[in-house]
Amino acid sequence: QVQLVESGGGLVQAGGSLRLSCAASGRTFSRYAMGWFRQAPGKEREFVASISWSGGSTYYADSVKGRFTISRDNAKNTVYLQMNSLKPEDTAVYYCAARSPWVRPDEYDYWGQGTQVTVSS
Repeated sequence: QVQLVESGGGLVQAGGSLRLSCAASGRTFSRYAMGWFRQAPGKEREFVASISWSGGSTYYADSVKGRFTISRDNAKNTVYLQMNSLKPEDTAVYYCAARSPWVRPDEYDYWGQGTQVTVSS
């Protein structure tokens, strides 16, 4: 069982930066691939970025590539999302997710409650 708690959201002007954190419970955090997703009002949840259990592989949605960076610190049971050059269209609730090793690569079995990110123009 993994519990995820996001933090770091808030209100920022366009062009600004935020760093989201996701703290995970449990002693086996390093076994899980991690991902960030977001959901804007009236839209479906969408993939933002993911990172392998070791941190050696990362993937990004085209819309955030070059602006966002996902990273993890397995010693702290935490995954981060550094968001730079923010745009109003990045406004959404951001969710952290964890994927057990035996779960399909496109599925996540643990989710956080989300943190609101609002980018003003």
